[in-house]
Formats: sequence, C-alpha cells, structure tokens
Amino acid sequence: MSRHEEAPSEIVFAAVDSNEVSTLNELRPSDFDSFIGQRDVSDHLKIMLRAARERGHVADHILLAGPPGLGKTSLAHIVSTEMQSQLRVTSGPVLTRPGDAAAILSDLAEGDVLFIDEIHRLQRSVEEMLYLAMEDRRVDVMVGRGPSARSIRIDLPPFTLVGATTRTGLLAGPLRDRFGFVARLDFYEVDELTAIVRQSAGRLGVAIDEEGAREVARRSRGTPRIANRLLRRVRDVAQVRGWAGLNEEGAREALTLFGVDEAGLDKVDRGILELLTGPFAGQPVGLTTLSQAVGEEPQTLEDAYEPYLLRQGFIQRTPRGRLATAAAYRHVGRVAPSGGLF
Repeated sequence: MSRHEEAPSEIVFAAVDSNEVSTLNELRPSDFDSFIGQRDVSDHLKIMLRAARERGHVADHILLAGPPGLGKTSLAHIVSTEMQSQLRVTSGPVLTRPGDAAAILSDLAEGDVLFIDEIHRLQRSVEEMLYLAMEDRRVDVMVGRGPSARSIRIDLPPFTLVGATTRTGLLAGPLRDRFGFVARLDFYEVDELTAIVRQSAGRLGVAIDEEGAREVARRSRGTPRIANRLLRRVRDVAQVRGWAGLNEEGAREALTLFGVDEAGLDKVDRGILELLTGPFAGQPVGLTTLSQAVGEEPQTLEDAYEPYLLRQGFIQRTPRGRLATAAAYRHVGRVAPSGGLF
C-alpha cells in the first residue's frame, strides 16, 4: 500500500446522494461569510450595501475588475443576495445592438441587480445607451425608419448595474466614471486558497487534510476557479484508485498525472518556456511568432498564460518580444546562456 493510502482514519469520502454538488457554479459562495479572500473589497462592499439598505435605496453601480476566476461573478451574486433582489445576468458580447440592451433594461424591476460580464466588450452604441440608463434611469429607443422614425423614452426603475471586466483599459471613460464603486480583485495567497479548497471539498463530500489542500492551493495560480477545478480532478483520481482520502502525497500524484507541475504550470505554459529556453534561447520572441509555435491564439496567450508567467518571474516583456528568465531555465532544467539580461 502506498503512503498516500495510509491516510488518517478520519479522512474518508463522505456518502453523498444523487444531488451531490457537481459543478463549479454550485461551489460559488452565497454570502460574505462564505466568501474567502479579497478582504478590502468585501469589507467595502459590506459597508456600501448595508448603508443602502438602511436608507431604503438601491446600491450604487459597481465595477469589478481583475483577472478571470477571482470571484467577480460570485460577488455579483452576493450583492444580489445582500440587497434581497433578483439577479439578471448577461455579458458584453451578447449585447450587440442598442435594442438588445433596451429589452433587458426595460424588463428590470425595482431593486434588481443587472450583472454584465465582460462589460469592456460592449458595442459603443450600447455603451451610450447605458450612460442614460445608469445616470438618468431612462433609455431612448428609436421606433420606425426614415422620416417616420421617432424616439420613445422609457423610464427605468431604480436598479444596480454590476459590471465585470478583465481589461479595465478597454472600458470607455464615460462608462467607467458612472460607477459609484470600482474595485480591483487581486490574486489569492496560498493560505486563502487552502481555505477555499477545504470549503469546496466539504461541499463535494471529499475528505482532504490540510497539507493535501495546501498542495492543491500551491498549484492553483492564485485563482479560486483553478483551485476548484484541480480539486475536482484530484477527487476523480482518488475515487478511481480507491484511496481512503487525500493528503499531500496523493494530491501531488494526482496533479502530476493531470500535467500540473509544482509551479502550477500546465502543458501550454511549459511549451512556452520550452520554446523560449530551447529554439529561441536568448532571443526575444514576438507574440505572433510565439502563438504560432505553441498553437494558441495571441490573445489567449496574452490574457490566460502570460500574466502568471510574468508574475512568477519566468518571462520578461521587452520592446522586441518575450524573453525567458534564469528562473525559467532552472524550471525546465536548462542552462541559461551567458551574457543575458536575467
């Protein structure tokens, strides 16, 4: 019997019925008490929402910015719960015409929370409609065409718009200025992710000790969404292999099986480093060249992979392109060329 099968006696898989939590959406925290991390943001939101409730008003419009998977959607749900209102969900790419936005806005009831994910991807004409909706609580809709066309004003009930964006710089200034509360979410510390893994494991009916949860957290790239996804994969390995529970060794073996190394890098991350430390060693590489060599879209590399590699100090951005650092060479087991800027 391997060491990870010799788990403490209290570590067992809980029996669950057919209604077992099975999706990441169901692992979403439902209130501030179950929301772990982002202390400053959650504390500020608590004060703002409590003040709005005590005054009998709707909350100010809220903009949540930050990388994917840090809890922007979860906070939108919590805002709705705290204000005891209905949450209406849509996304920027869906609202392609002003009429789409007008239909959603005119259907809102008093106090509703409208959540727009990827709000930076709204069409300019839709943004301009939101200006009036957010500030004056009305929308102007054109009816008919040509000389017979006329504008109809639709008054809106008080509502709260919660926008989420991963690229604040792409948001138009006039739209950004109409949010009464703007918050940026940061990557999570290992201790916070460990607590999230333990919490999610309890909801999934998975028994995992502190060190096992920390091993999952360490490889989660500072992101709760990734931590929950890795936990589910570790759970699958433990179930198939019949382990009594999950500890550090079991978590490490399961994550290695799924191609997630000790630094949290996956196959694409390692592919980038292999290219920068191998064929292009010591040479700056442009994003287009790198994307073609790896087989991913440039925007995917820039949004999903580069931020973590930069944050971990594995790559550098230069005016001429991307360069691997000494840490990248060490990670892939290669010797860095002499004379480089590392």
